[in-house]
Amino acid sequence: MIVGKLLQRFFEEKSIEYAVVGGFGLLAHGIERVTFDLDFVTVQSCQDELIGELEGQGYETLYRAKGYSNHLHTEADLGRVDFVYVNQLTAEQLFSSATKVEILPGFEVKVPKPEHLAAMKIRALKNDPQRQRQDLADISQLMTLPNADSGEIEGYFEALGIGHLFTEIAQRDD
Repeated sequence: MIVGKLLQRFFEEKSIEYAVVGGFGLLAHGIERVTFDLDFVTVQSCQDELIGELEGQGYETLYRAKGYSNHLHTEADLGRVDFVYVNQLTAEQLFSSATKVEILPGFEVKVPKPEHLAAMKIRALKNDPQRQRQDLADISQLMTLPNADSGEIEGYFEALGIGHLFTEIAQRDD
C-alpha cells in the first residue's frame, strides 16, 4: 500500500483531514468487494495542492471536477487513486464521526461511518446511473451493519430525489 502511505504522509504533514472510502472503506466495515484503486475523501480547499503533489509524484490526472478527481501512475505499485472533495461543513460532519481502522497491516486510517459511505455512493449513482447496480449492492450491505442507521441513509436518498431506489433495496432486504 505504497500509495496509501505516500498520501497519508502528505495529508498529515499539511494537517489536512482525510479518510479512506470506496472499496477499502467498505472493507474496513467488514464488507469485501474487489477493488483496483484507492479512494479518499478530503476537503475541497486542498484540491489544487493535492493534485500538484500527485502530478509531482508522476501521477497523470485523468479527470478533475470540483468534487472529484482521478489519477493514474505508470508504476503498478502506485496504481490508481481517486478523490472525493467535500465542503467544510460536510467535512466537519464526516470526519468528526469517522473512526481509525487498520485496513491493511501497518496502514491505519480514518474511515467514515456506514451512513456517510452510503451518502457518497448515493450521490455517485445519482450523478452516474450506470453505477446503480454496484452502488445499490454496496449500500444494501452497509444497511445490514448492526451500527448503521437506515433512516439516515433513506434521508440521503430522499434529499437527492431518488427515494424510490431506497424503497427498492429495502424491499429486497426484507
